Amino acid sequence: MSDLYGRHKAVLPDWLALYYEDPLEITHGEGRYVWDANGKQYLDFFGGILTTMTAHALPEITKAVSEQAGRIIHSSTLYLNRPMVELAERVAQLSGIPDARVFFTTSGTEANDTALLLATSYRRSNQILAMRNSYHGRSFSTVGITGNKGWSPTSLSPLQTLYVHGGVRTRGPYADLSDAEFIAACVADLEDLLGHVRPPAALIAEPIQGVGGFTSPPDGLYAAFKRVLEERGILWIADEVQTGWGRTGDHFWGWQAHAENGPPDIITFAKGIGNGMSIGGVVARAEIMNCLDSNSISTFGGTQITMAAGLANLTYLLEHDLQGNARRVGGLLIERLRGVAAQLPGVREVRGRGLMIGIELVKPGTDTADPETAAAVLEAARAEGLLLGKGGGHNTSALRIAPPLSLTVAEAEEGAAILERALRSCVQ
Repeated sequence: MSDLYGRHKAVLPDWLALYYEDPLEITHGEGRYVWDANGKQYLDFFGGILTTMTAHALPEITKAVSEQAGRIIHSSTLYLNRPMVELAERVAQLSGIPDARVFFTTSGTEANDTALLLATSYRRSNQILAMRNSYHGRSFSTVGITGNKGWSPTSLSPLQTLYVHGGVRTRGPYADLSDAEFIAACVADLEDLLGHVRPPAALIAEPIQGVGGFTSPPDGLYAAFKRVLEERGILWIADEVQTGWGRTGDHFWGWQAHAENGPPDIITFAKGIGNGMSIGGVVARAEIMNCLDSNSISTFGGTQITMAAGLANLTYLLEHDLQGNARRVGGLLIERLRGVAAQLPGVREVRGRGLMIGIELVKPGTDTADPETAAAVLEAARAEGLLLGKGGGHNTSALRIAPPLSLTVAEAEEGAAILERALRSCVQ
């Protein structure tokens, strides 16, 4: 046990999860690579949980943060804040929501908390529709709507949560249906549920479920849901904490795969926009955002130094077409991994889009999750210099791949080769 690991265990909670039998201390990074305290280099295929969106130590962001730190770091939302206004203007324009207002927070959890406050206040209801296998944060309210028992430590909640089908395409009672039949069955289930309860405030859904193992419904499901919700005045909250900013390649936002009926009423975001700085936020129509009838501020949401980082990061992302890069490089990577998986009975599915790819592992010949093998693959990949993530609603048996969006073809091939060796050595 390292001295740092011992100190960690002595002062931090037991439930604060660490990867690896011998936990890793990352000391610095550059581009798509990081280094540990022993000087070993790793190709980063997880980006600090989808947060290092553009690159490690990106000069444009480092410069913006340094210059802003030399002026002022913080003043709170009680004062006008030029970087916050400028980033809000850009996010509002990119959101697709008409007459949009933006509120900045410090995390995705806090963003979802705010969205729930807005929706329940606007609709005067404490009922929330959520998806099975979902994850929305670690606060009291977001834990209460999370549909993944591995990340929901209590059933106590200020909200009444009703879980609906649709977030996982290849498991559950509708898995054997065609995409069109799957959508029709999920819509029928939603309509049946709504016939038995008072109208909920909102449906909150991740377009691609992050912690759930990068699962998703067929394109168009949430558009079909939205038609049902609109008939009853129920809001749609798109949790874009992991899917936003072009990571899925095909779209800038995950909700755009379900855009037939217009944008969501509320969008939440975080992670990648700050490239490691603590930025979260909510976008909503003005009538929804302004529905609160008491004062509120944020001490740390939208602080100048994080907004400077967000502006520089977003500018770099757009000017270098990292969404297009995610589509091109991610497409090559997923096809490469599907070719490997086809030869391994223990790989149930390779799924995802863009640079958001999941590999679900099972015991060969069954649909039974295999978290032990997933952990072994994580260790084997680390030994060869590749960092991955884990997730899934079935005992974290899915590997999660989400590198910075500037990943090159050569780096994708390097990571795929390491991952192939790790899979072949661990998966039957």
